[in-house]
Amino acid sequence: MWFSFGRDHCLTFSRNSTFGKPLQKRESMRSTLTACEFCDSVYRLPTLAAKQMAHCTRCGAVLHRGTALDLEALLALTLAALAAFIVANAYPVVIVDLNGIENESRLWDAIHYTWTVGIAPVAVLAAACSLLFPLAQILLMLWLLVPLLRGRRPRGFIGIMHVLRVMRPWSMVEVFVLGAIVSVAKLTDVMQTAPGTGLWAFAALSVLLTVVNGYDLRRLWDLAPQESAA
Repeated sequence: MWFSFGRDHCLTFSRNSTFGKPLQKRESMRSTLTACEFCDSVYRLPTLAAKQMAHCTRCGAVLHRGTALDLEALLALTLAALAAFIVANAYPVVIVDLNGIENESRLWDAIHYTWTVGIAPVAVLAAACSLLFPLAQILLMLWLLVPLLRGRRPRGFIGIMHVLRVMRPWSMVEVFVLGAIVSVAKLTDVMQTAPGTGLWAFAALSVLLTVVNGYDLRRLWDLAPQESAA
């Protein structure tokens, strides 16, 4: 299915796509026009339903994704991600029992041990991708969502939006969860191991961040008032 916007451009959708409603005079130009970030083609977007995607017909890049999440639901998921992050770092990730001696290991313990044995670059990368970037992403999303729900433009809105866009690919909690699960499975051959509360919390955090990261940040541009915060 395609929707023509001129001689050279059209907007393609997924199989179950539907055409958007006719534009109203009061609709903002900012919310109805979008430019492809790869080839700079400009399109006029209709309203997208959940699971629908708008593609650039020149280069095939995704222009917009439809979502059923509103700001209230996105805020609730972000708060849940913050709670999961706190639990994941407060409780042990792995519990090891060797000859009756039980040892609990948290993520920070693993990072500290990696640093002390002389693998500093790996320790820094693990701390950044598993702790720093996810926490910064959650806090920045809260900084944006709370004022937007009150109809205000957050302070530093433009800079924060660019930081979130750059930071998203570096939040790799799911990689840590997969590595921890593999490690627990491997250690069971030589000692008794069990996943701790922290590992389950990290698993929940990875799911929550996946849903939050699936929200198209460009929708926040459309929802933010043009006036600066007082």
